This record gives sequence, structure tokens and C-alpha cells, in this order.
Amino acid sequence: MSSHYLHAEQLSRLASVDSPSIANVIELFGVRSNMAGYTGAALKAIYPDLPPAVGYAVTATYRAAYPSEAGFAYDDMARMIELGQTLPKPTFAVFQDLDDPPRAVTYGEIMASTFQAFSFSGLITSGAGRDFVQVGALNFPCWASSLVVSHGYPQILEVGVPVCIAGLQVKTGDLLHADGNGVVSIPHRIAAGVAELIEPYLAVERQMLEDLKAPNLSLATHRNSVGQATLKIQDLRKRARGILEAMA
Repeated sequence: MSSHYLHAEQLSRLASVDSPSIANVIELFGVRSNMAGYTGAALKAIYPDLPPAVGYAVTATYRAAYPSEAGFAYDDMARMIELGQTLPKPTFAVFQDLDDPPRAVTYGEIMASTFQAFSFSGLITSGAGRDFVQVGALNFPCWASSLVVSHGYPQILEVGVPVCIAGLQVKTGDLLHADGNGVVSIPHRIAAGVAELIEPYLAVERQMLEDLKAPNLSLATHRNSVGQATLKIQDLRKRARGILEAMA
């Protein structure tokens, strides 16, 4: 197993928090633009009340608008499952729908049930989904652009290729974190560091929120609270730089 894959405890730690917090901790490391690494508004959590999910991406391109002799998507799911079995668990099924705009669905109850049965933690598509009630009963998180009635002519085209999902570039093996806010990619080189610093970062936020509930709250005490939080965030940035230097 590649050294950049996380242990189960680290993955569990990441899955215990929301994606905006993950994005904030990634920013501490300064390894990419704050405007990169996450999906845009075109992608929605179909079941936003489900807890966050973490997994390694298994990618594929897809289309459903036109008849073809390329095969049927249910048959071709096996290629994605086989690829997923070469990665550590958990995994995400990630589809780029090449029909723009999507004309029919990427997934429904059968596909969601199949990926869930093979230990995938969720499904992400730039296209559409269906079977809203039936998939919802599975507690299997899905992200899509919309809901549509028909599966059209479903075809999984290429498996394991780079894809683009609502502005996020994803390759097979990328580490993704997703919840009701959207999807964020965690760079491998800092993934362990993000898992290490997430709790200290959340502690800073919790203290700020607690300070706002103080009975003697004033503008002066609020400014002091913000100042203390700023110093702690600066310290976390130093810790993040130390983690990067240790890996150099």
C-alpha cells in the first residue's frame, strides 16, 4: 500500500467533521489556492442530512443521451469495482457525465445498492440521479447536479481516467471528503497533517463561539477573543509548515 494512504483512524477523524472545516485546515498548509480543490455550486448533496463521507476516488466518464453499442452501465460497473479493489477502503464512485447538460441519470437504486454492497462510501456525479426515496432508504450518500426520471441509454465509457466534477479535477486514488456543503479534495502530501490539525483547529473555533455566549460580552472582549484566535491560527500555520518541512 502506498505510503500516502491514511490509516483507518485518520480517515475516521476526517469523516467526523464537516467539509468547510477540512477546507480551512487545508488552507493552513498553503499548498494550493484557497479557490481550488472543491466543487462548485452546480453539484448538490442529494441527502444533505447524512454525515460526512471520506474515500478514495474511482473515476469514470459516462453518458446517457444517445443509443450505442458500447454496452450497458450495469455490466460496466464491474470495471469500477475491480479498480476500487486495488485501493484502500473506503472508496467513492466518481462519474463525469459527458452530456452537457445531462439528459438522463447516472445512477438509481440498483447502481447505488451495488456500489454500497462493495464498500463504496458514496457516489458523486456531475450528472443526475433518480430513485430519490429508494436510494435515500439506503443511507448511501450521493452528490449530483439534479434529479431526472429516466436512465436514457446509460454507458460507462472510460474507467480510471481524470474527470472534472463541477470544477473539481479528480483522478483515481484522490482522497475526497464530502457532505451537505459539497466535495473537497485533500492533497495526499498533507492528508496526514490535516487529520492531525483538524481537532486543534476546531478547538479554536469552539472557543470563539463560547466567548460569544459570555454574559459580559462587549466589543472589547470580542476583539480580545478574535486576537487570541488569530494567534492560535498563526501557531497552527507554523505547525503545518513544520509538517511540510519534515516531509521534504
